[in-house]
Amino acid sequence: MSVKHPPKAQKVPKELVIHDDVRVDDYYWLNDKENKDVISYLEAENEYYNAITAHTKDFQEDLFQEMKGRIKEDDSSVPYKLNDYWYSTRYIIGGEYPLYSRFKYNLDTEEEIMFNCNDMAKGYDYFSLGGIAISPNNKMAAFGVDTVSRRQYTLQIKNLETGLVLEDKIENTTGGGVWANDNETLFYTRKDPVTLRSDKIYKHKLGTPTSEDVLVFQEKDDTFSTFIYKTKSKKFLVIGSFSTLTSEFQILSTDTPDGEFQMFSPRERGLEYTIFHYDDSFFILTNKDDAENFKLMRTSEDKTFSGYWQEFIPHRTDVLLEDIDIFKEYYVLSERENGLNKIRIIRWDGADEYYLPFESETYTAYVGSNPDFDTEVLRYSYNSMSTPSSVIDFNMRTKEKEIKKEQEVLGGLFHKENYKEERLWASARDGEKIPMSLVYRKDTVINENTPILQYAYGSYGSTIDPYFSTVRLSLLDRGFVFAIAHIRGGEYLGRKWYETGKLLKKKNTFTDFIDCSKYLIEQKMTSDKHLYAMGGSAGGLLMGAIINMQPDIYNGVIATVPFVDVVTTMLDDSIPLTTGEYDEWGNPNDKVYYDYMKSYSPYDNVTAQAYPHMLVTTGLHDSQVQYFEPAKWVAKLREFKNDDQLLLLNTNMDAGHGGASGRFESLKEVAKEYAFLLDLEGKIA
Repeated sequence: MSVKHPPKAQKVPKELVIHDDVRVDDYYWLNDKENKDVISYLEAENEYYNAITAHTKDFQEDLFQEMKGRIKEDDSSVPYKLNDYWYSTRYIIGGEYPLYSRFKYNLDTEEEIMFNCNDMAKGYDYFSLGGIAISPNNKMAAFGVDTVSRRQYTLQIKNLETGLVLEDKIENTTGGGVWANDNETLFYTRKDPVTLRSDKIYKHKLGTPTSEDVLVFQEKDDTFSTFIYKTKSKKFLVIGSFSTLTSEFQILSTDTPDGEFQMFSPRERGLEYTIFHYDDSFFILTNKDDAENFKLMRTSEDKTFSGYWQEFIPHRTDVLLEDIDIFKEYYVLSERENGLNKIRIIRWDGADEYYLPFESETYTAYVGSNPDFDTEVLRYSYNSMSTPSSVIDFNMRTKEKEIKKEQEVLGGLFHKENYKEERLWASARDGEKIPMSLVYRKDTVINENTPILQYAYGSYGSTIDPYFSTVRLSLLDRGFVFAIAHIRGGEYLGRKWYETGKLLKKKNTFTDFIDCSKYLIEQKMTSDKHLYAMGGSAGGLLMGAIINMQPDIYNGVIATVPFVDVVTTMLDDSIPLTTGEYDEWGNPNDKVYYDYMKSYSPYDNVTAQAYPHMLVTTGLHDSQVQYFEPAKWVAKLREFKNDDQLLLLNTNMDAGHGGASGRFESLKEVAKEYAFLLDLEGKIA
């Protein structure tokens, strides 16, 4: 095979039969990455990608240097206070990974570097440090390390006084852990080694071998996962169990780690709740009694079953209650109304209540890290598509604010007044209005020849807020408009927005995106020759669906780690995440869901038609969307498509779902994507 001609995957028909329906999967054999022929195929696709994009390599490097040049290399986080120490994360010039450090009492004392990830990452193609947990006496730190990118962390403990890492290693955890008040007991979560479902909570005692660790709880329902945390009041350890639609919690005093966890309130199908502790009460954020947008309830420590819960903040049909943060004198509600974030501050004694003022038409504001309970200062962050992120400390009593940090955009070329952001509303085919957040340079001419990159996710109720990006400037400064489509399947317009974009209403997600695209074309803001679409993971499913349904309105599509073989994956309960996702997509063992899923699954609906130019990316070690989904999809597209458009598959042979782990290595992946788009627009220079 010439590298100038695309690889042709071998066809090995495999019949997949359920509900008296037969699907023939010619590329099922690509599921076996231990098969050298599979690796050879992926490598051949990489060679083809490299050959076809060879003329863009210098430009990719220029883009990479340009994006890197905007980033402050020796950047650092705003320190936060916890238990007499100030904690900070910082980078050094040339370093791919952060340093985690702390200062005792105040920031003028000597810096204590707890973890230098640049040193820890040496010898690994991928490195991630997760879940640092400091013991109450500040002497020990539990931490997790992943060097494969399958989110399976090896848990270890470091003595921060001696600098020595204890010999014990606990494999296959979620990373980190939770300390009891005795400074000797560490609780942690382990995963099923096959499905990677978080299903077991263990208890480890310092000074004892990990082989003697005690199984505290096992989540036996394979549609649920489990986790453990400590309340901000530090009074309770909490084991949580959750599925897409149902949650359950168990509690234990942090002073009695060898006691038995007590049920907070047993799981009820469709009842979601989250618990927060304050004084002698628990506060419950819940959808109980059909509170679709959630409400806040309250109950005493000794009467925690749902029958005892009393309404504290009532349900509102037009406001989504997303979170609560608790302080000694105040509580802070994170709300969403008409798509916009709102932060509401209330004194416990009722003496004061107000919203933080935000003026912009479209923005993102959220409560940041506030681990200190006994403070009147709230830390929050603010940014928009044209405004770099700021970290702000707000005194809830005096209402004075201090900007602790503004994101620096280096290079001297960025001035936010040169960019315009706006929110548009497209009409969906069923009459709903779909919001879109746009940003572009003010000197960009908007007409049929304007390139627009339309991005969306649209699943799990996950909302993509309008956020600032330094790397995106490389597109905007070359004449692109960037648009986020807030389609159903997310929660931008409240819980109903999610409910009408899942299960047997999932196609709303796809048609919303297409209708937003058609709106941009109808408004003569772009055309089918200059409109591009991009999405990743479940957003990659979105990309696969729209190109089957409406391929003619896009010039190019980027699908990163795309979930495209929906039926096969959801029928395989050995694959990570599958069983926990039945409430999102449906269980195809039920024929109703099988038929609906099959009607939109991108892999099952590839047909003989013209498709847009496409760049598909994946990671060989991806634990969430297995590499073989995009590999099979591309092989089938190559077989069926009847056009001369580009179809490229680029597999990172060292990475997983999140791509490259280093902060600069990840920029190289973005440079590949942007070069693909800019090449199609003839803007490589």
